[in-house]
Amino acid sequence: MRDFCGHGIGAGFHEDPQVLHYDGYEARADAELLEGMCLTIEPMVNVGGYKVKVLKDDWTAVTKDKSLSAQWEHTLLVTATGVEVLTRRDEEDFSFLEG
Repeated sequence: MRDFCGHGIGAGFHEDPQVLHYDGYEARADAELLEGMCLTIEPMVNVGGYKVKVLKDDWTAVTKDKSLSAQWEHTLLVTATGVEVLTRRDEEDFSFLEG
């Protein structure tokens, strides 16, 4: 999925930094994550192609080839010691973030 991405959270709905979730793009070397920043990661995977269209409700997105798709999202807070997953559920294992 290339039309949507994770993003910063602040006073606006979608803010910088934009967080892309696919291979094949050049990473922004100037994007720096700083303590106190809040952002989302929102990867989406499709069984078929990556092209999408947004429906008339201006919210719902479907794949153009009508293949199945899945999306999930977490909200992260950058801290002085790493990252805190604000939307973490008790049954999720994020031990890989602990170093």
